[in-house]
Amino acid sequence: MQRRNFIKQTTIAVAALAVAPGLSAQAADGLIVGQGNKRYKVNTDWGKLDFARYPVKDCHEMVQDKQGRIILLTNETQNNVIIYDKSGKLITTWGHEYPGAHGLTLFDENGTEVLFICDNNLHKVFKTTLDGKVLLTLSYPKETGRYEKEENYVPTETAIAANGDIYVADGYGEDFIIQYDYKGNYIRHFGGRGDKDENLLNAHGVCIDNRNPGKPCLIVTSRQQNAFKRYTLDGQYINTIPLPGAWVCRPVIKGDYLYAAVLQSNSKLWQQSGFVTILDKNYKVVSNLAGSEPVYDKAVPEEMYQTIKLFQYPHDVCIDDEGNMYVAQWNSGHVYPYKLQPVV
Repeated sequence: MQRRNFIKQTTIAVAALAVAPGLSAQAADGLIVGQGNKRYKVNTDWGKLDFARYPVKDCHEMVQDKQGRIILLTNETQNNVIIYDKSGKLITTWGHEYPGAHGLTLFDENGTEVLFICDNNLHKVFKTTLDGKVLLTLSYPKETGRYEKEENYVPTETAIAANGDIYVADGYGEDFIIQYDYKGNYIRHFGGRGDKDENLLNAHGVCIDNRNPGKPCLIVTSRQQNAFKRYTLDGQYINTIPLPGAWVCRPVIKGDYLYAAVLQSNSKLWQQSGFVTILDKNYKVVSNLAGSEPVYDKAVPEEMYQTIKLFQYPHDVCIDDEGNMYVAQWNSGHVYPYKLQPVV
C-alpha cells in the first residue's frame, strides 16, 4: 500500500484508539509480554529525552554498532540520528538533511562500519559514516527501464551482502528489489508489484539470512500479502512465509531467530495496532509480543492480532548484544523507543 493511502486510512484507527486508548506508559512499564522462552519485560522510560532539544517525529529504525551504541533514525530534521548507550543515555545526535528518513542498515565494510539511509522524500539511498559523512548516493534506478520519473521510486530499506552488493527495497514505489555492486553499479532488479509468487506487494523490508551456512538468502517483506518471501541472492524466488493478519515490517535476524515489528493486524481492520513477532530458524512463529499466542494449522499460523494495546504502529526492532530488544514506533505521538528485556 502506498504510504499516503495508509496514512489516510489510519484516521479511522486513531479514532478507534481515542475510544479504546492504549496502555499509558506508566501502566505498560514492567509488563511481561510474549510466549514460551521469548518473553520480555517492558521499559517505556528507556530513551526518553528533552523533547525541546532532541525531538523525534516517526521513529523508523534502529541498529547497534560494534561499540555497543544504539542508533535511532527519525524523520525529524532537527536530529535525524540519535545515538544512545544501552542504558538509554544520550551520546550524540546528527543529521538535518533527511526529511523522509526511513530505512537504516549497518554494514561492517572491511572493519569499518557504515550506515545506509533510505529517504522516502528525496527518493535516494545514502551510504554514510557513523557520524554522517556521505560516501555514496544511489538515485532512482533508471537503468531498470521501469521508472518514468524519480517520484515513482520510494526506497524503504537496504540489505548488504558479504561481498558488498547492495539490495534496495522500493517498498513504497514499484515494489522492486534493485541490486547494485559495492560501487553502486546496477546489476539487476526483481520482484515488482503483482500477485504471482515471485511478485511483491509493499516490499517494505529486506535482509540477508545467513543462518544456513553456505546457502544465504534474501528475506523480503510483502506486507499487503501478510508474508515474507525468500529469494536467492541473484533474485530467484524460493518460497513464501505466510503470516496471516500481520502487516509486517522489515525482518531482523539475530542469532537463530528472526524478529519483526508488525505495524498492525488485519483483525477488525484499521482498529488493531501492532505487535512484535518472533520466528525460529525454520521460519515458524514462536512468540508474539503484545499479540496473540501463535497457533498453527499444519504449516500456516492462524490469523495473528494485537491482544494488548502496548504498541501503536511499531515499525522496527533492534536486538542488542545482550538480547535486549528496542522497539521504534511510527505515527504514534512522537514516542521514544521502548526497551524490552528478556525474561529468563
